[in-house]
Amino acid sequence: MKKIVFAVAALALATTAAFADVIADRQAVMKENAKQVGTLVKMVKGEAPFDAAAVVAALTALNDNVQKIDVAASFPAGSDQGDTTASPKIWEDLAGFQAQVDKFKAVTAAAVASPAADVDALKTQVGTIGQTCGTCHEAFRVKKG
Repeated sequence: MKKIVFAVAALALATTAAFADVIADRQAVMKENAKQVGTLVKMVKGEAPFDAAAVVAALTALNDNVQKIDVAASFPAGSDQGDTTASPKIWEDLAGFQAQVDKFKAVTAAAVASPAADVDALKTQVGTIGQTCGTCHEAFRVKKG
C-alpha cells in the first residue's frame, strides 16, 4: 500500500513540475513579446526616436517568438492550475483560442513583411498588434486582482 501511495505522490509531483515548466515557458514567451512591443510603443509615444532598424529588429523578434507558439504543447490540459493567468476558457474553447493565436501569427508576419517606414505607420502597426493581443487577453486571460 505504501508503494502505491508513494507512486501516486511521485506522479502528482512530476505532473505538477511538468506543468510548472510549461507555465514558466509560456510566461517567458509572453514577457519577450511584451518586451518587443514595448520597444515599439516607446517610439510611438515619442519616448524614443523612430529607428527603422530597431523597428525591423523588434518586429522580427516578436514574429519569430509568436510563430513558435504551439497551443497543444504550451497549453496542455491541466496547465491552468498554479502560477498562471491563463483562463480556463482556453480549454473550454480550444478552437477559439487557436484562432486567436493564428490571428496573432498572421498580424506579426504581416508587420515583418511590411515594416513601418515612419512613426505614423508604426502607430497603425502597433495598434493592430495591440488590438490582437488585447482581444485574446480579454477572452483567454484571467485579470490580475
